[in-house]
Amino acid sequence: MAEDLPPIVDLRQSATALRVQRGVMRMLRERHDMACYAEVPLANGRRADVLAVGPKGEIWIIEIKSSLIDFQVDRKWPEYREFSDRFFFAKPPELEAEIFPETEGLMVADGHDGAILRDSPETPMAPARRKALMLKLARMGADRIHVLMDPGSRSQL
Repeated sequence: MAEDLPPIVDLRQSATALRVQRGVMRMLRERHDMACYAEVPLANGRRADVLAVGPKGEIWIIEIKSSLIDFQVDRKWPEYREFSDRFFFAKPPELEAEIFPETEGLMVADGHDGAILRDSPETPMAPARRKALMLKLARMGADRIHVLMDPGSRSQL
């Protein structure tokens, strides 16, 4: 039942997107020492599929594309760059890599693991934006843990 799902699973993602998300987050945590957040609302009204924070405070945003149509209809992805130091697309293994812009980072993932196919250029965030985003992530992470510990509480997620 939908009410049994954690609040970060909002049923908007396809099964393919959820598998890619899981593989990306595992790979980033296990091989790149990054803490990952799923479905992060940003100040510009967009929502990052995966936002990862590295050990030195670097922030990566990963935009998951589960199909050719998913990529073709989405033109909002450039708006994520100002909220990250690196931006990547992530795709399932069956989706062709050639559809993605060569100027952007690219990952491939399934439900078990992932890999970086092409690195992302580094575009450092503005310090004030980084501070505001880190504060948001700290509060959001604590709220998510609280909801898991006390499902009857009211969440601000």
